Amino acid sequence: MPDAPRARLRRPARRVLAYALPGVWALAVLGWQRHAWEVLCLVPLLAATPVIACALTGSRTGVLLGGAYALAAVALLARAEVYEKPERWAGTVVGILVAATAGCFAAGQRARLKRRLLRARRAAAAAQETVLRPLPPVVGGLEVAATHLSATRGATLGGDLYDVVATPFGVRAVIGDVRGHGLPAVGTVASLLGVFREAAHDEPELSGVLRRLDRGLARHLRGRHPVGGELADAAEEFVTVLLIEVRDDGTATALNCGHPWPYRLRPAPDGTFRVQPSAETEPMAPLGMFPLPGPLPPPTPLRLPPGDALFLHTDGAVDARDAAGRFFPLARALTGTWPGTGRRGPGLAAGPRPRTAGTPVTPAVLVDSVRAGLLRHTRGRLADDAAVLVLRNARHPAAPATPAAPTATAGAQG
Repeated sequence: MPDAPRARLRRPARRVLAYALPGVWALAVLGWQRHAWEVLCLVPLLAATPVIACALTGSRTGVLLGGAYALAAVALLARAEVYEKPERWAGTVVGILVAATAGCFAAGQRARLKRRLLRARRAAAAAQETVLRPLPPVVGGLEVAATHLSATRGATLGGDLYDVVATPFGVRAVIGDVRGHGLPAVGTVASLLGVFREAAHDEPELSGVLRRLDRGLARHLRGRHPVGGELADAAEEFVTVLLIEVRDDGTATALNCGHPWPYRLRPAPDGTFRVQPSAETEPMAPLGMFPLPGPLPPPTPLRLPPGDALFLHTDGAVDARDAAGRFFPLARALTGTWPGTGRRGPGLAAGPRPRTAGTPVTPAVLVDSVRAGLLRHTRGRLADDAAVLVLRNARHPAAPATPAAPTATAGAQG
């Protein structure tokens, strides 16, 4: 059974159990008292029933039901000859009523705090989507998908960044990794993405976009650490960045500042995909660590013909470790995600079902599979933020030009 339906079945069962356990406690007190009435008086323990209900259900309905369980147990005890006198159980009834009243108040406070937390989370999610906005499924003829995993619990945004935009110069994509993770790096992510979204449309050359990012990072760091006009601990603040430009003909170029090169996923005749590095050029230093060189090296050429895909990632996706210290096998996990293999990579042992050969796998399916594999491998405890971005060329290959048929006039002249 898939994980999501199984979880949906478990939730009602847990809810029923939470409402039933206070009744089990009341019955247990009755049983203990019946066998130990000559030695101990356990009746006051019934006053704990509403408290148990409050802890398990967190609702006023649960607290009132717990109080009803306890009062019903007292009523059963009062029928026994030993407890027929009111003074034997009156104090317990008062304790039950006090506990139920306090439990209802606590449940109300909890409900109000839960509503406030929900509103705060919605506002935070809206703000995070403004910074690391969801990508459309298709950008300029490229199928795209991305995901981000934060190492900070409860956060969906950290020190990784990505975006894809269609420009007059082609589709341009960026992925980067700010030093550190969690909330302290969010400001840098927001600043760099703002610069990229503007520069990608303005700069005709990819090198111009990179220089704009470098200047934007310098301005941001000066605002954070001004010391006599110089950067404080500038060497400790840097960002790895990979810029990619894909033109309409499928040719692509990249500028890399300290970032891992993407994997190229090529379709094979048997319906699987071959995973191979897209480039081996030595990247430049990360932004912020050293000034960019005067003349930048030429962009690294890449190929992205129709059907091929580029899998971009941050180092958090390959540095993720399990409890035994083993790294996440990203390349093998990618191989195991594609259709027609009849197997799955070790990181995706419970990934999507194999598909028939030739069935295309969308970037969204690939991203979801890798995300699930990362969470399983680390058991949800990542040491660093991780982001992945997939670009698949979904454009149709250009049909070869066919020579025009000779006209009747030309044939007559011949």
